[in-house]
Amino acid sequence: MNRGTEFPDPGEHGRRVASMFNRISPWYDLLNHTLSLGLDFYWRKKLLQTVRLQTSGRVLDLAAGTMDVSRQLQKQGRCSGILAMDFSRPMLEKGRKKIDPDHVLPLAADARDIPLPEASVDCVTIAFGIRNILPREKAYAEILRILTPGGRLCILEFGSSRQKIWGGIYNLYLQRILPGIGRLVSRDRSAYGYLAETIREFPTAEDLKKELLESGFRRAEHRSLTSGIVCLHIADK
Repeated sequence: MNRGTEFPDPGEHGRRVASMFNRISPWYDLLNHTLSLGLDFYWRKKLLQTVRLQTSGRVLDLAAGTMDVSRQLQKQGRCSGILAMDFSRPMLEKGRKKIDPDHVLPLAADARDIPLPEASVDCVTIAFGIRNILPREKAYAEILRILTPGGRLCILEFGSSRQKIWGGIYNLYLQRILPGIGRLVSRDRSAYGYLAETIREFPTAEDLKKELLESGFRRAEHRSLTSGIVCLHIADK
């Protein structure tokens, strides 16, 4: 069987998410940097500090989007190979100008059916993408399959907005202001409302840690960034 030649049926959720990211790809970088007040650069820097290389020297940047994480991995010069994978081709196309094709290979594929052999990469990074994958357990199983023994998964994700941050000011920004700005710039009525919805429904850091351990990772921990707006999760095979 040639893995990855056909996506698994994404279901209604997957089709909705893929369509949304395809639509907003022209404005994605601008909105990311603007709506985070530039903090996304800092958050990705902290993610990259947790990347660990072992025998293969290869990294999979999963849900790579426009390849900001892949670009920074390339700049570090530590990896023997970087695969940037996302299920939105327009997002990958938008990011092509950022990367050197001799060092980063973009690939449109589904995180629930990764077209790589077993034990082929040392580290998997995923920045602001795990909440878009359902069921997450299928992605965890695939990540464990392709990681080398002792390999590492590094997840950067928003914390759950069910917890009040900055006395509720951040929660108000997330639910009211962010969707309005996103809609004004991208003219997409649903995309940034979806962002707020997924952050609200996402598991707490402790619950996500439990998910990772129950999926088969031998160790998991998390670190809070910017008062819990973002969490960095690290799990080892």
